[in-house]
Amino acid sequence: MMPVEIKKGLWQLPVVDWNVRDFHGYSVYQGTTYNTYLAVGDKITLFDTVKKDFAGDLLGMIAKIVDPAKIDYIVVNHAEPDHSGALPAIVEAVCPEKIFCSAVCKNALMDHFHDDTMPFSILTNGSETDIGGRTLYFMETRMLHWPDSCFSYLKEDKVLISSDAFGHHWATSERYDDEVDFSKLMRQCAKYYANIILPYSNMVQKVLSSVSSLNLEIDVIAPDHGLMWRKNIPAILSAYDEWSRHCLKNKAVIVYDTMWKSTEKMALSILDGLKSEGINTELMSLTHNHRSEVMTDILDASVVVFGSPTLNNGMLPSVNDMLCYMKGLKPAGGRIGGLFGSYGWSGEAVAEMKEYMVKAGLEMPEEPLKTKYVPDSDVLDQCFEYGRTLARHSAAKICV
Repeated sequence: MMPVEIKKGLWQLPVVDWNVRDFHGYSVYQGTTYNTYLAVGDKITLFDTVKKDFAGDLLGMIAKIVDPAKIDYIVVNHAEPDHSGALPAIVEAVCPEKIFCSAVCKNALMDHFHDDTMPFSILTNGSETDIGGRTLYFMETRMLHWPDSCFSYLKEDKVLISSDAFGHHWATSERYDDEVDFSKLMRQCAKYYANIILPYSNMVQKVLSSVSSLNLEIDVIAPDHGLMWRKNIPAILSAYDEWSRHCLKNKAVIVYDTMWKSTEKMALSILDGLKSEGINTELMSLTHNHRSEVMTDILDASVVVFGSPTLNNGMLPSVNDMLCYMKGLKPAGGRIGGLFGSYGWSGEAVAEMKEYMVKAGLEMPEEPLKTKYVPDSDVLDQCFEYGRTLARHSAAKICV
């Protein structure tokens, strides 16, 4: 990719990782981008780096604008290796005067690289620093989504470099939000939020409030992953506000796996019951849907229903994997949970699933449904009524 000039003397340096498909358990089936930013003035400042394997690509892009050795400062907004992995190689090539970061970020970088020769200069929350004709306003955004996460705002340019916030995993040749299909872009942003940011929703609310109180003029939001925002800034800010407040839609998600189709038959009858009450319902088989896609649909669902047959006195491994993953992401927010499954001679799966659902913060107003072997018409009628009842419980939780 070629560098993109955002404002005069301010460049995005996008390293596109077209072929990555997994991001610590998150399916990035359309790749991702590691964005860095270069401010060229009386002093030259690089914002963040990239994954270790792409250090050469980054240096090559910098060289299209300036000699990398002329870089004076590096700003590290986030210590996670997809943004700092190349830092040692870049520091060796550049020999910067200063590496600006927060105290928390410095400690994280030391724990990663064990190098006390790096010329760290600590910035505090709300501090302003001249970086050669530009004013850098530095904002700590702890736990969005690491303890060291920070924003950098360039006052004269009206550009917010937002680290992982407002980003998404999507490898494209386009660089701005208004150059791609908006619905596809928002799906990728929802997926990113649901699978990475969701547990830190309380912090998102604090950050949005802080940004609003500062009355920052923002022409461009420049995240470290994906496309930059210049047209739809109100839309992404509004989406983060809704997602972080757990605003729920008139929507249910049924997540299940099945052995001999008995649990699937129950799922279909529950779906019919939910639909009969006017609730939009997604049916997601774990044989055919990745956990990160399932979480994307759970993000704004008011009802979440899990089903599994009993195997070896427990739930199916695929369901266990999904529930463990969801528990860590803490969907909560008043969502209604439901459970169902078939069994042969023991039936422990629903009890196991309930433990996970409660720990994930879902409300469980009804007892789970389970049936022995193949559900008959009476059981399927019970499943239908179960779906209707869950839909009625959810009505008070819907806020979108």
